[in-house]
Amino acid sequence: MEIEPITLSTPRPVRRPTLVQRWDELTFLHWPVEPERVAPLLPAGTRPDIFDGVTYVGLVPFLMRGVGFGPGPGLPYLGTFCETNVRLYSVDGQGRRGVVFRSLDAARLLPVLVGRLTVRLPYRWSTMRLRRENDVITYSCGPRRRPAARGRTSRAVVRIGGSIAEPTPLELFLTARWGLHVS
Repeated sequence: MEIEPITLSTPRPVRRPTLVQRWDELTFLHWPVEPERVAPLLPAGTRPDIFDGVTYVGLVPFLMRGVGFGPGPGLPYLGTFCETNVRLYSVDGQGRRGVVFRSLDAARLLPVLVGRLTVRLPYRWSTMRLRRENDVITYSCGPRRRPAARGRTSRAVVRIGGSIAEPTPLELFLTARWGLHVS
């Protein structure tokens, strides 16, 4: 099977950013699934993006740092928070690859409200914590805060490995995403 190459550059240069942010302590956890299982969860006009016969569900915890508007510095306090997202990988009718967020949990209410109201992202305000001890990072998420309080929680413990000298085609497929598909 021939695998379509993935480019590492953005489709078009960003001339004037409207939002800046940095992702630190980032972990990508993925599970292969049959494309037909996630197809009903994708927005109209998209289909699962497939790599070697399967698509993937991702759980991505990280520390969002320096979120701010325009090219300036990020907001103090409000601009730094833990986030965890559950994502699917999609492609539209024009072949544009993207991410579909099924849920996004964040530890700050303001970014949750902005994401929900402006881009219609499924953000939830959650109790979250990131702890790093030497080369081990522990991410804790949940329970969700009011008004969407639920008992769901997640915890991931990862050991930091060595640097990746050359990403594999699968690593590029899962991480070199510049588009977003929303319902």
